[in-house]
Amino acid sequence: MPFNAMKRAVSESVSGLPRAFWWLWTSTLVNRLGAFVATFMALYLTLERGYSASYAGLVVALHGLGGVISSLGAGVMTDRLGRRPTLLIAQASTAVSVAVLGFMEHPAAIAGVAFAVGMASNASRPAVQAMMADIVRPEDRVRAFSLNYWAINLGFAISSAGAGFIASYSYRAGFLIEAVMTMACAIVVFVKLPESRPVRTALEKAAEPEVGLGTVLRDGRFMGVVGLSFLVALIFQQGAVGLPIAMGDAGFSPADYGVAIAVNGVLIVALQIPVTRFIEHRDPRRLLVISSVLAGYGFGLTAFAGSVGVFALTVCVWTLAEIVNAPTQTGLVVQLSPVHGRGRYQGMYTMSWSVAALVAPLMSGFVIDRFGAEWLWAACAVIGTAAGAGYWGLMRKLPDEASGAEVSGAEVSVAEPVAPRADSVAEPRP
Repeated sequence: MPFNAMKRAVSESVSGLPRAFWWLWTSTLVNRLGAFVATFMALYLTLERGYSASYAGLVVALHGLGGVISSLGAGVMTDRLGRRPTLLIAQASTAVSVAVLGFMEHPAAIAGVAFAVGMASNASRPAVQAMMADIVRPEDRVRAFSLNYWAINLGFAISSAGAGFIASYSYRAGFLIEAVMTMACAIVVFVKLPESRPVRTALEKAAEPEVGLGTVLRDGRFMGVVGLSFLVALIFQQGAVGLPIAMGDAGFSPADYGVAIAVNGVLIVALQIPVTRFIEHRDPRRLLVISSVLAGYGFGLTAFAGSVGVFALTVCVWTLAEIVNAPTQTGLVVQLSPVHGRGRYQGMYTMSWSVAALVAPLMSGFVIDRFGAEWLWAACAVIGTAAGAGYWGLMRKLPDEASGAEVSGAEVSVAEPVAPRADSVAEPRP
């Protein structure tokens, strides 16, 4: 692509988004630059501390259990207390608990604090996603979610490679670095981000009942999406759980894993914006079917990997699925969520990933210990196929995105963001 055309494409991708979005984007980037615990917990426990893959899977599963418990609670907090206070509480708690985890010695203490880290770190997700839906215009949301996901992986690409080498010298330093960076995120939120929660008018309160968790659970279409999201998340979680354990068992070092998994972040940084421009106005139903199957078979190919280069090639395959799936899925969740229930709906969606974070380590540890890594990768291919078939069946019952059909009791496709925005000014970075 010529330089001028590339420059124009980037400008069109980042222009017209409100200033508050870019500060939220900055907070996300800073947070991911310090990511360490979720990526290297399994290696820390198996290689540094000498525990079995099953124990490592148990601890990472407890980390996921903490996220399961906090997801719904954080969703309720996001709707009732507000997006900004929920973010501040979650990020400050994460910083403290991550620092403490680096000094734990007893197996029970490690497991307990890992559980607390999971609760704290996962509590920010419903608030971030709800705030983004609040402040960005409906027609710009897929692009905004894509840019935010791009920031996540820009930070991840840098931190994975760096943290791999840090781990070779001191795992504790990695915990402390993550704590400092997470506290920096809380400072950005406190100083720069205003509250964005929509305020219900008296007329709206009289016309519409308040959205509760029961409302979410009774929304069959949305819960179907949540269930399929769980299957896809179960596959993607293996990049942080099954892959490092399998590579460690095969004799590869933490730095080798860091290099292989960094390909994921690098590709997303390079391809997320152009791929989003390609898929932005395409049928999300087909995109979700294709990305689910591609994710399953991308991990399935890992069974044939015997070198760092081949592991990196398999990462390329499932990364393409991730690039397509992430903004498409998040945009669909917002489309199905009522304006005044975004926190609870996002909390339920986040819980699907949290439950996957709980189940995936148990599954990978058990399968690798009992049967070998090849069976884990075969299971990923089967799960991806099942998820793709599920999306194919479910999406036929969902309204076309362009139809503006009413979903979940709210005309979310025409909801206006409540926060101030500078639509006429292109703001590529804060």
